Amino acid sequence: MIEKAINRPDTLIIRCPNWVGDIVMATPPLDCFRESFPKTKIIGIVKKNAQGILRDGPWLDGFIDCDDKSWAGFWRMTKQIKDHKADMAVLLTNSVRSALSTWLGGVKYTYSYRQNFRGIFLSGGPKPIRNNSRTVLMPTVECYLEICRWLGLNVPEKLQPRLFINQQTRQRAESLFQKYGIQKDDIVIGLNPGASFGSSKCWPPEYFAELAKLCETGLGAKIMLFSGPGEESIAKVVIAKSRADIIDTSDDKVDLELLKPFIQRCNLLITNDTGPRHYAVALDVPVVVIMGPTNPDYNATNLERTIVIRKEMDCSPCHKKVCPKEHQCMTEITATEVFTAAKKLLKEQN
Repeated sequence: MIEKAINRPDTLIIRCPNWVGDIVMATPPLDCFRESFPKTKIIGIVKKNAQGILRDGPWLDGFIDCDDKSWAGFWRMTKQIKDHKADMAVLLTNSVRSALSTWLGGVKYTYSYRQNFRGIFLSGGPKPIRNNSRTVLMPTVECYLEICRWLGLNVPEKLQPRLFINQQTRQRAESLFQKYGIQKDDIVIGLNPGASFGSSKCWPPEYFAELAKLCETGLGAKIMLFSGPGEESIAKVVIAKSRADIIDTSDDKVDLELLKPFIQRCNLLITNDTGPRHYAVALDVPVVVIMGPTNPDYNATNLERTIVIRKEMDCSPCHKKVCPKEHQCMTEITATEVFTAAKKLLKEQN
């Protein structure tokens, strides 16, 4: 039964992760599925605002909008799944709802991790590795690839994520670089002070403001500031508090697709532990990551051009969206420490 589904799927639906960084880290398993099923129609279930991350890659033949936060959205999504008449689905998410959607959508075989009471909706898949009663933590990309291994697919040796940029998006970015006065030989450092996860992941904007001036003066760099939806107020504080001449990209509404050439243009990215750090890895851009409440083991791959700055606290990693204490895991990281890491990475790049 499983062999038939694996060997000859006509249409495969892949439920992609929800978080931006996780979508980027899902590109190695997407490579695996495309290589294993070169003639299969592969459809990705992805949030509408995140589809631009994957749109230009070789993996997917189409998208289903992921909109299952309401029951109305869930049923719309389920109908789209049913319309594709897929004979196989793979879920890179852990919710019961994602498994229910492919089951109700009539997909014949659905594979994913068998956990959280959703096994009744699955045809098979690996179980989380446990040590006694605790789940063994694995890097996210390895966690996804375990599904590929369970299916008997050839997993690529190189686990480097990839991103692709179409010519139209690249030209749009170039026109904005001209508007900002960025020249070909300029050193550009990108700063990403927000985090959609929550304020616990955010290094104080005043620290980013101080860092911007250090990078401008000490490295002769132009500073390009990124902010996503809802992060505009953070960007305003960075600009207001800094003595550096900062390029504010917020007025140009840089979406997740346009963000790719923006980060690729940077000589270095300095960011909280959030989606853009994974863009940098996929685009081979050196990146300094300021990490607070999350466990670094989740992202312990492809760190060759990454420096993670983190302060271990009694309460870390807490994975809480809002710090209930003094936020010392972030406030004790100084702008000087981050600047030193930035200098080191730029020196290694040259």
